[in-house]
Amino acid sequence: MSMIQVDIEEERKEILKRYRRLLRQAKPILKPGDAKIIKKAFNVSLEAHKDMRRKSGEPYIYHPLEVALVCVEEIGLGTTSIVAALLHDVVEDTYWELEDIEREFGHKVMTIIDGLTKIAGVFEYGSSQQAENFRKMLLTLSDDVRVILIKIADRLNNMRTLGSMPRHKQLKIASETMYLYAPLAHRLGLYAIKSELEDLYLKFTDTTTYKAIVHKINESKSYRNKFIRQFIQPIEEELNRQGFKFSIKGRPKSVYSIYNKMKKQNIPFEEVYDLFAVRIILESELENEKADCWQVYSIVTDFYRPNPDRLRDWISTPRSNGYESLHTTVMSNLGQWVEVQIRTRRMDEIAERGYAAHWKYKEKDAPGKTTSGLDEWITQVRSMLESNEGNAIEFMDDFRGNLFQEEVFVFTPKGDLKVLAFGSTALDFAFEIHTEVGARCIGAKVNQKLVPITHKLKNGDQVEILTSNKQKPSEDWLNHVVTSRAKAKIKDALREEKKSAIVDGREIVQRKLKQMKMEFSSETVEKLRAYFELKTANDFYYKVGKGIIDPTTIKSFKDFRENQKLKHKAIQEKVRDESTFTKEIKSLKGPDHDQLLIGEDMDVVDYILAKCCNPIPGDDVFGFVTVNEGIKIHRTSCPNALELLSNHGNRVIKARWTSQKEIAFLAGLHIVGTDRVGLINDVTKVISSELKVNMRSITVDSDAGIFEGTIKLYVHSTEHLETLVKNLKEVEGIIKVTRFD
Repeated sequence: MSMIQVDIEEERKEILKRYRRLLRQAKPILKPGDAKIIKKAFNVSLEAHKDMRRKSGEPYIYHPLEVALVCVEEIGLGTTSIVAALLHDVVEDTYWELEDIEREFGHKVMTIIDGLTKIAGVFEYGSSQQAENFRKMLLTLSDDVRVILIKIADRLNNMRTLGSMPRHKQLKIASETMYLYAPLAHRLGLYAIKSELEDLYLKFTDTTTYKAIVHKINESKSYRNKFIRQFIQPIEEELNRQGFKFSIKGRPKSVYSIYNKMKKQNIPFEEVYDLFAVRIILESELENEKADCWQVYSIVTDFYRPNPDRLRDWISTPRSNGYESLHTTVMSNLGQWVEVQIRTRRMDEIAERGYAAHWKYKEKDAPGKTTSGLDEWITQVRSMLESNEGNAIEFMDDFRGNLFQEEVFVFTPKGDLKVLAFGSTALDFAFEIHTEVGARCIGAKVNQKLVPITHKLKNGDQVEILTSNKQKPSEDWLNHVVTSRAKAKIKDALREEKKSAIVDGREIVQRKLKQMKMEFSSETVEKLRAYFELKTANDFYYKVGKGIIDPTTIKSFKDFRENQKLKHKAIQEKVRDESTFTKEIKSLKGPDHDQLLIGEDMDVVDYILAKCCNPIPGDDVFGFVTVNEGIKIHRTSCPNALELLSNHGNRVIKARWTSQKEIAFLAGLHIVGTDRVGLINDVTKVISSELKVNMRSITVDSDAGIFEGTIKLYVHSTEHLETLVKNLKEVEGIIKVTRFD
């Protein structure tokens, strides 16, 4: 018994240690009386969670404490947020009600916790429910941005402790993070957190790659530090000579951004050229900031030659999330490109801390200064939410599209500046001016020249919109706009037109089914939708109403259904999501089976390998319960995985390969080399003779002595494929062999 006592004593010490660290970090921002409120919140939380443990076995209170710490230390929030973070799970997990919170801690804390509770937990009921939750979360964002900031802190702590979760939960939570929280952190200017979330996503979804990159970054550490020291020495001397107060730090790029470069450009780690950035941070008065930064730029480029295509000036026109900085990429004396970022202390704080720092400096800014891009963005989110009656998932995609954007600056005929998303067209601009102008737009004059509505705008264009009363929005307009405002307005207009077609279509379908003696029910309609391969029932009604689907073809669906019914196994009917699957497989194969064994369970459950990523044995995979096509197996690195895992997490099931060698799977290889006589012959020899592999196709292209080919072949497993790649790389003249999906 005493043994446990000691542990609890140790734990109590640790809890207090963490609590004190929180107070220490918060000290500079506390007003009189704040510490008392924080202490009260801590005690309430400690009491409420006293018997609870996290998955890792640690006391639950560590979680609210860590979240509060992230709020202070990494986001720079104040007392209200600390209190809300400490209490954020209390209403969810205990008998405490929102009224109790309001009585004890005031209205502000209560509304924040209410916002957090709305978006708490894992979203179970399939996708639209999840997207609905995101939507609620964004509604609270427009009321009080602290809700989202605390939610991001909460998510960061969940990601940091993801190791103790089961694998399918890891995939789901990590994907959701990548899908929504990392872009949100980016948009709110929290770069450090955004990078850490992305790195953690990689760590849990593609551990091997993550470890390999981390290893290589560490390997090159001492070389890198020496390089940076030499690189900044002359700059430091000159800055000191000219009397600047400054600090310089060199930092490696994040693991994820390196991984992204490798993937995008299909290059190995060694070829990623700007592995690190050097940041120069100046102490400078607000009115001299711009001049000082350009002065430093001039000093840097006196020593190193800049790459003219890589100059980014976000000081004259800050990015819409408030980011200001001057970036240039210069050539060092050792023939390596180095990114140099020049900014002031104020800019650096906004870049690292985003939103919170924004407020801090906003009070100091001159009155009458225009609102920041961030405020405008939040206003935009608000109007987007208000006008959105559409489907929540569609909204989610629009919203995500809005998170990542660079922008383009254009002018009205009168010279007013409008900031639009990069890639915007004349049509986007028209909707930016006014909904009516957009809906009636037939073209534009850009810099006095006539252009079509699809014309893409460039920085500095001056745009005048031409309209006509006969014009009305059409479906294909959606392909020619990028701003969510334009998209939402076009969809509104189309929706009105669509509504009547849907009503007509629904009536036709009802009549048709009655004639065929089939029941008109949501289930029948769902099957019809799938049969005609459409996304929603309304799409199906619409196409019938518009006459795109001929009502007589509904008859062929009936015959198809009859055949299907005979084929389908009984289990398929029962499996709807992860929990029903687990139940079924356990009842069929015994209590220890909670996952799909690919290769041996075919007799028990139908499943198919997804076409989008062609998994082969040895790949990291998950099973996904589709609505109509049974279970599909995807690679965790599949391009669709992010969306499936984050939006439909409840349908993800564990799946792994059984170790059988007899079956062959299709895989593709991309080969690059220098052309020589007999090269193809050598390549095919390696493939056919050494490993008894069947080749399905080989296409080769040779241009100016460079040979490029793609080979599709059948292999047994990832290992099998890797051996093959290794052998191919040894063929004389082959430079690079990569797998493609």
